[in-house]
Amino acid sequence: MNQSQQDIVLTPIGRVFSCWPEKFGIPKQPGLVMEATATVEFFPPYDREEMFRGLEDFSHIWVVFLFHDTVSEGWKPTVRPPRLGGQKRVGVFASRSPHRPNHLGMSVVRLVRVVVANGSVKLELAGVDLLDGTPVVDIKPYIPYAESLPNASCGFTMEAIPEVAVSFTTAAERFLAEYQQRTGRNLRELVYQTLISDPRPASQRSIGREYGALFWNVNVRWRVVDQGFEVFDSEEVTVK
Repeated sequence: MNQSQQDIVLTPIGRVFSCWPEKFGIPKQPGLVMEATATVEFFPPYDREEMFRGLEDFSHIWVVFLFHDTVSEGWKPTVRPPRLGGQKRVGVFASRSPHRPNHLGMSVVRLVRVVVANGSVKLELAGVDLLDGTPVVDIKPYIPYAESLPNASCGFTMEAIPEVAVSFTTAAERFLAEYQQRTGRNLRELVYQTLISDPRPASQRSIGREYGALFWNVNVRWRVVDQGFEVFDSEEVTVK
């Protein structure tokens, strides 16, 4: 084995605390649900204030992370992207699938605030697609002139994601309003922004079917109706 083939050990520098306690419901890409928020807390010695000096001047950052929840499933040479209806295979390197050889992911997210307290630093983020508990391996500033390429082609992802109509029952509206008043979290907008992009697996899209997903500590339930989705129930639960 030559020098370039030797194993490289990545050390997590921090952890994500997000509104997504489980995989189902997480947006397929960052920036689709701007109400989706998270905080990154860093481990010593990577939590020193001088390591983040100047980062507050950037509106967006790259978060490089590990798809920790899929490591045990291994990697796959080909995958079925949801954008292709889960029917057509493409190479794993032509996808954003978490089933990659090194299980690395990267998301560009909005940097809301750099918080310095008690000698350590944490980052408040918005527009995330990150599972709660995600290990972070690097942070980089997003540079628009170098990384925003409006004329770039994007293969099978070229077409915009179709939006789904979302409605709420009176009971659901009442619970979500009370929850926001009590916690300050705009759960209704988070649910709305999530559902309009249709988080269902491609193989599970039949009229009348009911679904549920965790948003923070609330189990939100919705059903498929002719007009789209109807949110009909919400309940606070204990999240492990």
